[in-house]
Amino acid sequence: MKQAFFFILLAVGLLQGCSNYNSVVRSDDFDRKFELANELYDRKQYARCISLYEQVYQRMPKTGQGEISYYRIGKSYFALEDYLMGGYYFSSMPEKFPMSNKNEETMFLGALCAVKNSPDYTLDQNDTELALNDLQMFINRYPGSVLIDTCNIIMDQLRFKLEKKEFESVKLYAKMDNFKSAATTAETFLTKFPKSIFREEAYFILVKNSYLLTVNSIETKKLERIEKSIERYLTFVTEFPNTSYRKEIDSYHEKLNEDLFLITNTQK
Repeated sequence: MKQAFFFILLAVGLLQGCSNYNSVVRSDDFDRKFELANELYDRKQYARCISLYEQVYQRMPKTGQGEISYYRIGKSYFALEDYLMGGYYFSSMPEKFPMSNKNEETMFLGALCAVKNSPDYTLDQNDTELALNDLQMFINRYPGSVLIDTCNIIMDQLRFKLEKKEFESVKLYAKMDNFKSAATTAETFLTKFPKSIFREEAYFILVKNSYLLTVNSIETKKLERIEKSIERYLTFVTEFPNTSYRKEIDSYHEKLNEDLFLITNTQK
C-alpha cells in the first residue's frame, strides 16, 4: 500500500509539473519563462529548457537574459549530443553578441561540435577537414588561450584519421593488384605524411608495386620503369636499411638489374 501511494504521489507531482511548465510556455511572463528555464537547465532537463530559452531570446535578443538564453540553448544541444544544432548556436554567438565574455568558450565548443561530427576514418572526411579548420581558426583568434594545447592534441588525432584513411586507400589499390594506382598513391602518401608511422609499409608497397608494374609493362615503357623502380628501391633501403621487407625487395632489385642488363645490351 505504501509503495502504491508513493507512485500515486509521484504521478500527481509529474502532472502538476507538466501543467506548470505548459502554462509558463503559453504565458506572456518572460521573467518567469527565464526563471523556469534556468531551473530546468540546472536540473539537466535540457530538452524542456530549450523552448523557454528560445522564447526569451526572441523577445529580448539584445539583453543580458537574451545572451544567457542563446548561450544555454547551444550548451543544451551540446549536452543532448545534437552537435549540428549546438554548432550552429556556438558559431553564431560572436556575431550576435560580439562583446560577450563567453565568445572564447563558445568558439571552442563550436569547433568541438565539428570534431564530434567527424566520422570514422572509413567514411568521407569532409567533416574532419571542417573540424581542423575550426580548431585552427580558434588558435588564430585566441593564441594565448589555455585551450591551445587541447586544440593541438585534438588536431593531431584528426590528422591521424586523415592519414589512416589515405594509407588504407594505398593498401586497397595494392590488394586489388592495381599496380600503377598503388605506386602513385603510395608515393603521394609518403610526400604528404613524411613522419607517418605507416611510412615503412607504404614505402614497401611503393617498391613492390613499382616492380610489378615494371615487369608487366610493354617494352616501350620498360626501361624507364626499371630505372624508376631501382631508384625507389635504393631510396627505401637507405632510409630503412634494416627493414623486415629487405629479403623480398632485394629479390626485386636483383631481377630489375637483370632486366636492365638485357635491355641495355640489346640496344647496343
